[in-house]
Formats: sequence, structure tokens, C-alpha cells
Amino acid sequence: MPTPNPPSAGAVRRITVLSGGVGGARFLQGLLHGLRNGLVPGGTAETEVTVVANTADDWWIHGLKVCPDLDTVMYTLGDGIDHERGWGRREETWSAKTELEAYGVEPTWFGLGDRDIATHLVRTQMLEAGYTLSQVTEALCRRWQPGVRLLPMSDDRVETHIAVADPDSPSGRRVVHFQEYWVRMHAAVPAEAVLVVGQDQATPAPGVLEAISEADLVVLPPSNPVVSVGTILGVPGVREALRSTPAPVVGLSPIVGGDHVRGMAAQVLAAIGVEVSAAAVGLHLGARSAGGVLDGWLVDERDADQVAVLEAAGLRARAVPLMMTDHDATAAMAAAAVALAREPRPA
Repeated sequence: MPTPNPPSAGAVRRITVLSGGVGGARFLQGLLHGLRNGLVPGGTAETEVTVVANTADDWWIHGLKVCPDLDTVMYTLGDGIDHERGWGRREETWSAKTELEAYGVEPTWFGLGDRDIATHLVRTQMLEAGYTLSQVTEALCRRWQPGVRLLPMSDDRVETHIAVADPDSPSGRRVVHFQEYWVRMHAAVPAEAVLVVGQDQATPAPGVLEAISEADLVVLPPSNPVVSVGTILGVPGVREALRSTPAPVVGLSPIVGGDHVRGMAAQVLAAIGVEVSAAAVGLHLGARSAGGVLDGWLVDERDADQVAVLEAAGLRARAVPLMMTDHDATAAMAAAAVALAREPRPA
């Protein structure tokens, strides 16, 4: 592994972020706000931000290809998101969903809004015409102008499934798509295993490995470490690119005070045998000096007592506020990531 080159006191020209949906999108909002307003050390409005988004949440429904994390990032940064829900279009209507329910078409528990359907129609038509997901995403972004280069982690089909207990099954468990576990079941039952179908055969989308290797800084935002960041890392070649990039790799903990802030990180961490704590997630991702993917790990101030165990494992660690209460607070988190990346490596 090469020795990472900490960003100098000069400009940070290229930042690459490995993102999930809502948490990653909100972090990116704050990052861009900070870059545009001089709140991120070395960053400017001209700093290029590339986002590698998780696509293992994707699925096909009613004949349409739906990419929740790609769309959440695109809508959020393009000012089209429903801020109260954190996903989907603002000022949405649900006539198509109502009509499908009237016909008795399943699944009725997953709703596509009328405005959102337009995005999925365009995506599906382009995919069926032979365009790749990367090309489709680029085309969709021409409308939304998110201010970042948005890349899917892979153009190949990768889908996360969750195993849950089922006493009526001969095996004692059944496997459901991630969307069913999250949307229909509300992650209210324990996850027994996380299965990422198609991941081993997938290849990184064009530009993904270059975005990692050519960055001045790579950031793992406070997205789900298993079914968002973890699925990106599982695409063959991505983990190796992180280990070999000359850029520092800094992550921000999605676990604050012993629990996830939003989502289902606690459930899926338990499924893979990782303690639900800021330190445990950092150690799970690991220090690059010990074969992991991180150089630094930010934890919330409430978890300051965990910094020492992280540093003992070879990670630069600091405790800072990690609640994304507004754009300024989130920009401060991004600034802290840059500051940590600039610290000299421990002797």
C-alpha cells in the first residue's frame, strides 16, 4: 500500500465520495455548501466532486428499473427532493399508485409517485435501448444539474437481499429483497444475514476506479456501512483501489451514541456480527496500514471515549459533532474530514 499523500495547504481539487441514499445525499449537500462558501479547508467552488453511489438497493417493479440511491442523490442535489420524507419528488401525487391498487396489482406496499415514475420510465426505456446505467445516469443528470459527477457503483445488476426468520419455512428462514425488508417490514424484525446477489460478478462502472485513484481525498460519508458503503466496497476492484490510492481515505461514523441516526444500520451490523458502535464500524472497515480501507475515522463527540481504541488500531481518529442539523453543520463535518486527512501520519 502506498503512503497516502495528505492534501497540502493548497487547493483540494478532486474529492470522491462513496455514497448511499439519504445520509450520503445530505452529507453531499453540506459538502457542496461548504465548498461554495469557503467553509472547507482548501476547497473552492471549482473543486470537482465525484459521487460513487450504491446501486444494490435497485430493483424492478411494475416493469420499471428503480434506483433509489442514485435518484435520492440526484433529486437532493438538484433541488427536487421531498425534504420531509428525504426521498422521492417534492409536490408528488400518487394517482398511478392508487390505480394500481384498484387493479389489485402487487406490491401495493411500494409506492411510485407520479413525478418519480417519469424518471423510471426514461431510465427503463434507455436501458432497453441498450444504454448502460452509467450513460442513463449521466443523461438524467443533465436535467437535474446536481453539481457533482454521479456514477453508479456498477453497470451490472447487483441486488441486496435480507434473510429473516420464518417458522413456516423448512429452513426456518426466508430471503426478501432489501426493499421489502426496509419498506414493507420497516426493518422491524432481526436480519439474520445480508446477501448481495450478483456482486461477485460485477465490475466497477466506467470512471469509478479512476475517481478513487485520481482523487485528492476520498470520503466515506455517514451512510449505512453494510448495505450502502459496504456494497460499494464489495464490487471487485473497489476495495483494492481504495487500498492503493495515494489520496487519504476518511470516513464519518453513521453510529452516534451507540445507535444509528436513521435507517437500519443496527439491524444489518448485527447480522454480520459487528457491534453497533462508532469504534466497531471503524474497525470493521479497518486501517489501510492493516489491510483495511481507511486512514481516518471521525466519531461524534458523544463517542469521544472510543478514539483511543481506533488510534491503537492504526486509524487517525477525532471526535467532532456529526449531526447533520443544517448545511453549515454538515459543512463543518466535511471540513473536519479534510482537516483529519491533512494531519501527518503517526510515526
